[in-house]
Amino acid sequence: MRSQLLILLGFPYFDPHHFWQWSSFSDYVQCVLAFTGVAGYITYLSIDSALFVETLGFLAVLTEAMLGVPQLYRNHRHQSTEGMSIKMVLMWTSGDAFKTAYFLLKGAPLQFSVCGLLQVLVDLAILGQAYAFARHPQKPAPHAVHPTGTKAL
Repeated sequence: MRSQLLILLGFPYFDPHHFWQWSSFSDYVQCVLAFTGVAGYITYLSIDSALFVETLGFLAVLTEAMLGVPQLYRNHRHQSTEGMSIKMVLMWTSGDAFKTAYFLLKGAPLQFSVCGLLQVLVDLAILGQAYAFARHPQKPAPHAVHPTGTKAL
């Protein structure tokens, strides 16, 4: 109901079923500009609030820490890491580990250390998937056979 109201009000970008399925690049740019404008205005109004600034900073660091989660989920769903570069994940992991060590050694605020450790754990989980799926590759699923007179859609 709420998404239908947003669509009727001229905000089709917020339909949860089609949110990332842009019909054109200009629709994407309009959505990004609208989000940036609203977020910028809220930040401008709240810049003197320490709670707001700390929360915004934590959300930024947490978002970066979660960058590997979609890959982790995709690997789990497909039970495969096919096409993924292990060298790239090793570089991610080493970079994240060095960054986290720096945060810990320099006494950076707690959110940096926590999110850095979380990021390293996600990287290690992806490496674990690569190891597990390489040792026990999934058997390819047989393709569906269609009768001669039918067309595949």
